[in-house]
Amino acid sequence: MLKDYLRLHFLVLLWGFTAILGKLISLPPVELVFWRTFLATVGLAALLVIRKQSWNIKPADVLRLLSVGVLVAIHWITFFLAARLSSVSVCLAGMATLALWASLLEPLVLWRRVRIYEVGLGLLTMVGLYLVSQAELDQLLGLGVAIISAGLSALFSVLNSKLVKQHSPLRLTFYEMLGACLAIALFLPVYKQYFTAGAGLHLVPATLDWVWLFVLSGACTVYAFSSSVELMKRLSAFVVNLTINLEPVYGIILAVLIFGAQEKMSLNFYLGTLVILFSVLVHPVLDQWNQRRRKPAPVEAVL
Repeated sequence: MLKDYLRLHFLVLLWGFTAILGKLISLPPVELVFWRTFLATVGLAALLVIRKQSWNIKPADVLRLLSVGVLVAIHWITFFLAARLSSVSVCLAGMATLALWASLLEPLVLWRRVRIYEVGLGLLTMVGLYLVSQAELDQLLGLGVAIISAGLSALFSVLNSKLVKQHSPLRLTFYEMLGACLAIALFLPVYKQYFTAGAGLHLVPATLDWVWLFVLSGACTVYAFSSSVELMKRLSAFVVNLTINLEPVYGIILAVLIFGAQEKMSLNFYLGTLVILFSVLVHPVLDQWNQRRRKPAPVEAVL
C-alpha cells in the first residue's frame, strides 16, 4: 500500500508539471490537446502490440471508453485554457476542488454511502480555494475555468474506478485517448469557424514544441494516465482525487523554480495551499478511523 501511495505522489508530480508544459508549448489549448492525445494514442497502440495485449472488447464497452475519452479531452482543454488565462499557480489551485467534486460524484456514480468526513475535507479544500481567490482577484476567470476542469477530472476518475475492474489499464487508456483524439478532430472545423476569431488553426508545432509534446504525451500522459488507472484497482477514486490536490503544491514549486518572480504569489495564496495540503494529509487518518469504527467487534466465545 505504501508503494502505491508513493507511486501516486510521483504521478501527481508529473501532472503538476503539465501546466508548466502548457505554458512552454506555443500551441493554443485545443491544438495542444489534439497533439497530446494523438501522440498518446500512437504510443499506447505501440505498447499494446509490444506486450501482445488483446484489442478486442465489446462494442458497448468501446462506446463507453470513447465517451469517457471525450470528458478527458474537455478536461485537458479547459485545464490548459485556465493556465493561459491565469498563472500556473492559480490554475493548479483551482484543480484542488477535485476533493469536493469527488465527495459529491463518487456516491452518485458508485451508489455508495456518503462519508461525512470526505465532504468535510472537500469543504476544507474550498476554504483553501477561497483564500487563493481572495489573494488573486485579477485571475478569477482562469480560476473558474480550472474549477470546471477539476469537476470533469473527478467525473472521469470516478467512472474509471468502475471501468478498470473490467479492462486492463493499458487497453482502457488507449481507447480513452482515441476517443479524446477523435472528439477533438471532429470539433476542429467548428472550432476554426467560431472560436479562432478568423485566425484559423495552428496545428504545426514549433521545433521546441515537439520536445515538450513528447514529454507531455509520453511521461505525463501514457505513463501517468495508465498508471493512475491501474492504481484505482487498489485505491478509491476519492483517495486518488484527494492526493491529486497536492498537484498545486508540486506544480507551484516547479513553476517558481522555472518561471521565477512571475509565479510568486501573496501570503493568502500560500495559506490556501497549506489548507489544501492539510486536507490531503489528514484523510488517511480519518479513513483508517472510519474503517475501524465500522469493523464489527469480535464475538466472545461462550464457555
